[in-house]
Amino acid sequence: MMTQTTPAVRPARPHFSSGPCAKRPGYSPQELNISALGRSHRSKLGKSRLGEAIDRTRALLGVPDDYRIGIVPASDTGAVEMAMWSMLGERSVDMLAWESFGAGWVSDVTKQLKLDARSLTAGYGEIADLAAVNPAHDVVFTWNGTTSGVRVPNADWISADREGIVICDATSAIFAQPLDWAKLDVVTYSWQKVLGGEGAHGVLILSPRAVERLESYTPPWPLPKIFRLTKGGKLIEGIFEGATINTPSMLCVEDYLDALKWASSLGGLDAMHARADANAAALGAYVEKTPWLDFLCEDPSLRSNTSVCLKITDPEIAALEEADQRAFVKAMEKLLESQDAAYDIGGYRDAPPGLRIWCGATVDTADIEALGPWLDWAYASAKTAL
Repeated sequence: MMTQTTPAVRPARPHFSSGPCAKRPGYSPQELNISALGRSHRSKLGKSRLGEAIDRTRALLGVPDDYRIGIVPASDTGAVEMAMWSMLGERSVDMLAWESFGAGWVSDVTKQLKLDARSLTAGYGEIADLAAVNPAHDVVFTWNGTTSGVRVPNADWISADREGIVICDATSAIFAQPLDWAKLDVVTYSWQKVLGGEGAHGVLILSPRAVERLESYTPPWPLPKIFRLTKGGKLIEGIFEGATINTPSMLCVEDYLDALKWASSLGGLDAMHARADANAAALGAYVEKTPWLDFLCEDPSLRSNTSVCLKITDPEIAALEEADQRAFVKAMEKLLESQDAAYDIGGYRDAPPGLRIWCGATVDTADIEALGPWLDWAYASAKTAL
């Protein structure tokens, strides 16, 4: 039986939001280098800080030397849209989606760009038929479904001899899951996710094949200034050397540099992967012994180790109308926040009613372990109030 006894131990940092995500352990804004604040981002100092962010990104992620890395506006969304509007249309495209953001990319390509697109989709908790992807087509997919808790298991389904380019939204996977760079032509992310950085900036990584597409193909629609990656048929190399398209927040850049340095101090990418895996395993151990809760994704090989999505399986709650199920989850959220035990763990608005708990590397495993009893307490308290 669940009890309403208040747990004795709270998570030291109750930040489990799936974006913006928890800051790194020990974070303090007082430690940021603010010498570039109030200076032009095009000054020698500004360019050097942006250039360092690019260089540290390459080193930490192991991005191949011949891939370009650029900092772009409008978060991961801006980076994905920039890639799609600049590169798609040269050939047919396969659009893969199994959650809300992937569905958004499908909508943009089919309804806004009006391209010859084939949609390969799956419901929340499942994944599309990866084997059906045509290597002659361009491909757009989300590596890790932030709102569904489903990730691709690997990149083996992407042909090494593909004719099209592969655009990968990796925003909640990068720094937590291994990416196969040879299979990916465009990789996008926002540092507000796995590194816990501040929002509004995206990162765009291009392979030589992506650059070739940009320089050999001109889309038939007009491109706004913030989407333009070429001039006179050539890549604007400055974008990938720190000369951003529009004015970035140098404070956010310093915040990103702080996170990159912290990740390197842990031991780099392997250490980041290990922290996320440990957090997901700790949450999984709790879910396995909890009768009222289960994973939204039933296949363990496809479960995310960052945005872990859960469903309430208690028959009494599951039998409620959807609006009432969402109200129940909201009641749990309010209870947890009132006790400073967990913030922002409700499922995404378009996903089935449930919980979503961030397990990325900036979260401490001890806080995940401390969270379990509080979930039991909030569940029991909310159910008593029905």
